[in-house]
Amino acid sequence: MPKESGRKVVATNRKARHNYEILDTYEAGMVLMGTEVKSLREGRASLVDGFGTFYNDELWLEAAYIPEYLNGSWTNHSARRRRKLLLHREQLDKIMQKTRESGFTIVPLQLYFLDGRAKVEIAVARGKRDYDKRQTLREKQDNREALRDMREKNRGA
Repeated sequence: MPKESGRKVVATNRKARHNYEILDTYEAGMVLMGTEVKSLREGRASLVDGFGTFYNDELWLEAAYIPEYLNGSWTNHSARRRRKLLLHREQLDKIMQKTRESGFTIVPLQLYFLDGRAKVEIAVARGKRDYDKRQTLREKQDNREALRDMREKNRGA
């Protein structure tokens, strides 16, 4: 039985949902060093610049920022090193097939602990155009205004 239970979110990539159209999401394990885990447990990480790539049929997380552990010594890790992601072979094949098509990429959405193990939620995504971003912002604003009007109407009744 793990010491921790449940899900503890360390970092989220809020820009990804704005800049990309999310198609499929996957939960992947990560191969980490000890000082990386300690730094994550302190709640310090950033996924803003992160992306996934394939090397030798293995999926790697690039440019995700996990700062050095403050109490670490010479065994400390590099903050933006490449980290291997752990997925089933069928999932890897499916992701690889999708990203070979033009316009698709792999973006990290969330970094969290699940029952004491570090996990990352990745997504196969397609980049949005500027007009798509404006349209989604407009839709959100319209929905917010409609809910506000409904709330005001219900208060008056």
